[in-house]
Amino acid sequence: MKNTFMPQFKNLEQLHHHQLEGLKWSVNHVYNGSKFYKTQFDKAGVKPSDIKSLNDISKLAFTTGKDLKEGYPLPLLSVPEKDVVRIHASSGTTGKRKILSYTQKDLDVWFDMFARCYEMAGLTKDDRVQIAVGYGVWTAGMGFQLGCERLGAMAIPVGPGNIDMQCQFLVDLQSTVFCCTASMALLMAEEVNKRGIKDKINLKKIILGSERCSTAMRIKIKELLGLEDMFDITGMTELYGPGTGLDCYKHEGIHYWADKYILEILDPDTLEPVKDGEIGEMVVTTLSKEAAPLIRYRTRDLTRKITKQCSCGSILPMHDKIMGRSDDMIILRGVNIYPGQIDEVLSSIDEVGSEYQLHLERKDDGKDYMTIKSEIKDGFSLNNAQNIINMIKRNVKTKIMVSCDVKICEYGQLPRVAGKSKRIFDNRD
Repeated sequence: MKNTFMPQFKNLEQLHHHQLEGLKWSVNHVYNGSKFYKTQFDKAGVKPSDIKSLNDISKLAFTTGKDLKEGYPLPLLSVPEKDVVRIHASSGTTGKRKILSYTQKDLDVWFDMFARCYEMAGLTKDDRVQIAVGYGVWTAGMGFQLGCERLGAMAIPVGPGNIDMQCQFLVDLQSTVFCCTASMALLMAEEVNKRGIKDKINLKKIILGSERCSTAMRIKIKELLGLEDMFDITGMTELYGPGTGLDCYKHEGIHYWADKYILEILDPDTLEPVKDGEIGEMVVTTLSKEAAPLIRYRTRDLTRKITKQCSCGSILPMHDKIMGRSDDMIILRGVNIYPGQIDEVLSSIDEVGSEYQLHLERKDDGKDYMTIKSEIKDGFSLNNAQNIINMIKRNVKTKIMVSCDVKICEYGQLPRVAGKSKRIFDNRD
């Protein structure tokens, strides 16, 4: 099948030329269209004419989530309000929400990007896509659905939760693709097996978004459902919504749509580029967004760039899975710990299941302590619990450089949820 939504660059030189033209357009667009950005540029002493190469992006000031909240209700607006055809908002739980506005062109770009994700995952018009993510003012449901319709596949917009309906539609409508969070995928996989309907469904692929999925969880879900493949999709409300990148069938990294935005990986403290392969904060600059463009927006998401080209043959660059957020980073006795590091340690031990919790507390001696509570893998016995505990402790000490306590519990003991699982419980003062 000919790729309809993939960019047709022959080499990286063409891609970089496209990025430079997009960067020049965006800088000029926001300088002339946004009071906020014009003020930012003038403070930094930068004019649109100063952008002559991609390296000149370093001259531009950063934009943050705080800027979006302070600009409520229509922050970063760079077009007349009459040109705005839709708004979406982040799912923030404190203070004013981050509201992003869209022109019709913005929506067209977003849905084309999302259709590209489906295409990279190997979907066709013959697929039936059951969408089990949130609808409403959030970008998730709308993105998954309209991207699916742009591709031409059948959309089944069930929304999150509602396990009975999810199972009924998997059987009755023979859905081939399921879109959800990793926690929802595990819940559904276990439910399908409990209900004995595995042989009655036709599910081939799952596309995961919104939360990190450990290797152990991925393996468990794939085994329980007998899937052909699983994919991680990335995105955020500020950057259109979900659909800004996907790992292909080779699973060597997440291809991001570098023709639509520039990705920098910077040290969150110094805001300087990290060395190749090092973890840093994702900073994004949009190249064609009209209503609410992003100029060096600090996402707070942590990952690393993958410098080698994917063996799938695509020249689109890749980054690693999201390791966590810089503002979710745990500091334990002076050591920075990212949730993704705990995932990796636990996934490396065969006997350990995919579900875990991290409990932090400060004891009477004034010191901080970390306890990892983890399930044993289905089919393994707790008789060997002490050996597993010792293995986890040793691997955490070796790979993350901190000591921890470990508690092992039976498979299925930790809660399953239809949304995002809460894994970190910080009970320190």
